[in-house]
Amino acid sequence: MQHFRVSFAVTFILMALAGWWGYNHGGASGLAQALWITAVLGVMEVSLSFDNAVVNASVLRHWNAFWRKLFLTVGILVAVFGMRLIFPLLIVSMATGLGLVDVWHMATTTPEEYSRHLTGAHAEVAAFGGAFLLLVFLNFLFDDQKELHWLGWMEKKLGQHGTESLSVLLALAAVFGCVSLVQAEEQYKVLTAGVVGVIVYLAVGWISSLLEEEEPEDDEDITEAGVGPVVATVAKGSFGGFLYLEVLDASFSFDGVIGAFAITSDVVIIMLGLAIGAMFVRSLTVFLVHKGTLEEYVYLEHGAHYAIGILALIMLASVKYHIPEWFTGLSGVAFIAVSLWSSVRHKRRQAA
Repeated sequence: MQHFRVSFAVTFILMALAGWWGYNHGGASGLAQALWITAVLGVMEVSLSFDNAVVNASVLRHWNAFWRKLFLTVGILVAVFGMRLIFPLLIVSMATGLGLVDVWHMATTTPEEYSRHLTGAHAEVAAFGGAFLLLVFLNFLFDDQKELHWLGWMEKKLGQHGTESLSVLLALAAVFGCVSLVQAEEQYKVLTAGVVGVIVYLAVGWISSLLEEEEPEDDEDITEAGVGPVVATVAKGSFGGFLYLEVLDASFSFDGVIGAFAITSDVVIIMLGLAIGAMFVRSLTVFLVHKGTLEEYVYLEHGAHYAIGILALIMLASVKYHIPEWFTGLSGVAFIAVSLWSSVRHKRRQAA
């Protein structure tokens, strides 16, 4: 439980804030309702983002202590306040032409209008997030360095013949298919958002590879070059990987923000509830890394990436069709559960 102590402490503080907010706006009944909705949103965020935690852990386990701490400090601030509060405000600001202060005033005084503007931008955000997440899945599927294949020979063949170029080609084809689903007046915005999603993924990969090329071979090279210990620590980390995880979190979180408005229109309660979920997702990521869960349950990472692939397709389809949040959450949980079961069977076969 030591990995979750900070999350429980933050939960206590945020629940107290939610109760205070609800009491000031509705008395005792408002307090009870605020606490209940905040708890529901926290659970919803964890259930929708469990596959995100597994993928985060698959990246984070290769990092040194510095970058792990950065992910848990700066990264959590970006995830909680940046992606779940500031980013939605920016979306509405760009859609309406209002300043952030005016948008915040709208969100707190006329939440229905704020929700309408935010939901109106769903198609563009879904195209961006769907394209990015689809590339995450495809590049995992087409990885020819994988030694273990969950789906056997079919996955092995895809890994041998798939390339990053094919991933980009398929992602762009999916974006064009997504564009065909929306009205003519929205097609340019959706196309732009989807292409930007592809560009951001490629840019993050380029930055990561660039830093890896410039990384010194060992500590002696760093010392001889006259580089200080802080710079040396950063050089050993992965700034590109840090950006990758933050964009990945953004792709996951905004879908949760949109879904949260189906439960409540109170933007403060939404932020507090999703922040609680984000904290537990971060703690779960660290737990998976420290316990070596991905090494023990070898197909768990596979299941998480397939869940991301399904989520990407759901997001792209959601520009026209309403996909219930429960279906999105359960589809991800189903892949995780099956991959966990496959991992247990694999362990038993290895032991035998």
